[in-house]
Amino acid sequence: MSQVLDLRLEGEVGAEHAARRFLEELGVSCDTEGTRATPRRMAAAYAALLTAPPFELTTFPNDELYDELVVVRSIPVQSLCEHHFLPFTGVAHVGYVPGERILGLSKFARVVEMFARRPQVQERLTQQVAGWLDTHLSPRGVGVVIEAEHLCMTLRGVQAVGTTTSTSSVRGLLRERPQTRAEFFACIRD
Repeated sequence: MSQVLDLRLEGEVGAEHAARRFLEELGVSCDTEGTRATPRRMAAAYAALLTAPPFELTTFPNDELYDELVVVRSIPVQSLCEHHFLPFTGVAHVGYVPGERILGLSKFARVVEMFARRPQVQERLTQQVAGWLDTHLSPRGVGVVIEAEHLCMTLRGVQAVGTTTSTSSVRGLLRERPQTRAEFFACIRD
């Protein structure tokens, strides 16, 4: 464990030096009272944005044979656009129809975070969450919708402030059965 910590600290020191050089190359002084610690804070911020905490998948037997839709709404999403390395933030809505196992509810947020804490595009993130749940949980159906605002679109370029992007992925019963699909999308509306 200490070896991993040592490597992480070495990486953060290297990232701090790189951040300083990056800022200085852009003409930002790192020698004022307000910016002396900026390279360290910048490196720490990106390390946090790119590191998902580990978790154990907690499932339980579906003893009651529950076969209705379960939906967890408004899971916070924070990621970095892999094209500009600017954040995108929003919410994920995840639903599933259980098979033999049910999932501990907090694990839905953990799965979203696991894939969001890396350079990403929203379309891939949506597919990864749905695919992981489908593979590891073997539900009868799964659906994921992510709604996010991308700072690469609102702070630069077109500067379309307030614009959000929605992506979806549905599998199993949520793809095959129109009424189950419609129920999922109705459940995630405000």
